[in-house]
Amino acid sequence: MTQGHPTGTGTTPSFGVPQQRTEEPPAAGAGGPGRTKKPARDRYLDLLRSIALVRVVVYHLFGWAWLTVLFPSMGVMFALAGSLMARSLNRPAWSVIKSRIRRLLPPLWAFSAVVLALMLAGGWNPAKEPEGGTWGLIELVNYVIPIGAPPYPWHLGSPSGLLDDTWAVQAAGPLWYLRAYLWFVLASPLLLWAFRRLPWVTLGAPLALTAVVGTGLVKIPGETGNAVTDFAVYGGCWVLGFAHQEGLLKQIPRYLAVSCASLLMAFGLWWASDHLGADGWDLNDIPLAQATWSFGFVVILLQYSPSWQELPGRLAKWDKLVTLSNNRAVTIYLWHNMLIMATVPLIDLAYRLPFMQDERATAALDSTYTLWMFWLVWPLIGLAVLTFGWIEDLAAKRRPRLWPNGARAERRRRR
Repeated sequence: MTQGHPTGTGTTPSFGVPQQRTEEPPAAGAGGPGRTKKPARDRYLDLLRSIALVRVVVYHLFGWAWLTVLFPSMGVMFALAGSLMARSLNRPAWSVIKSRIRRLLPPLWAFSAVVLALMLAGGWNPAKEPEGGTWGLIELVNYVIPIGAPPYPWHLGSPSGLLDDTWAVQAAGPLWYLRAYLWFVLASPLLLWAFRRLPWVTLGAPLALTAVVGTGLVKIPGETGNAVTDFAVYGGCWVLGFAHQEGLLKQIPRYLAVSCASLLMAFGLWWASDHLGADGWDLNDIPLAQATWSFGFVVILLQYSPSWQELPGRLAKWDKLVTLSNNRAVTIYLWHNMLIMATVPLIDLAYRLPFMQDERATAALDSTYTLWMFWLVWPLIGLAVLTFGWIEDLAAKRRPRLWPNGARAERRRRR
């Protein structure tokens, strides 16, 4: 069950909807007088985060537009982050914000150090860009604190080089998520205050804002417009995380929540069908469709949230990978695009093998090239976890761990 916002009487607010009949939560201190049991992780939410990360990697590898419809990963990830943020804000807001920023920045600094070193070594000079100069140097701050869009060269090197000449664009691409996440973290105390007073208005406001700035009705130029659009598109999902944590979704009859969510998703698909971009049904290019489809999708996922303390049945065999991906989510997200590109020069080495000089062998590798990239990127991600993942532990003020998949904790429980 989700926790409600603590009030003076210790009850969960009704938010103006009839409450469903639910089981009573276990009494505090059930483990003994004066003792409060630490809340266990919700493994259902952990599983959703792992699926979202895998979908992001697969989407950036294969470029299949229909994956944005099958599973809107960004909306899910923002909703899960919003739920955790709402739970944390039972503590003083400023300490929570500092903690979230501290966990985010060191992994970003490690990534930025490598990417900037490669770009500068490749001959890029931000001061000499068409819109560079002093401002180009100032914008480098966004590689340290992602409050805006970081600068990068659109072309670096040559198309026949070790990496594609657009590698810098692809490497910096995922940083928009960190920018949006940071702004959501900073805005969360105000958003949660508004949600607890006007929950339905706060839930609907991001969708309304998307209808204004995401459809061209009002155009905000440049990266400012992109930032506002991202905030609007995924703001509804972030606030849905509040609704999940505060207990609002559990108070809505399931049939009503699912019906309304399905209608909203149907609207999203209808809008997308008339606003297809260059990549067809890629919802990333259609803000209003992305916002409404993601919002409805997340409502259904959270409405059926079973709150597992352990992964059940056949899902249990994935427990260690789910634990690892959740403990290293920032590392995986930051590095996956670079690692996808790194598979290309590695696979190209196969063309030099003696038995690959045959035309049939070459044609076979050409036709399965992307599949080889898919299989090779996962061990590279594992190598990145070993190399950079421990920085997430230092950022969280934990003892550094190389491979935190929960195996050691499981052995301790068995003993």
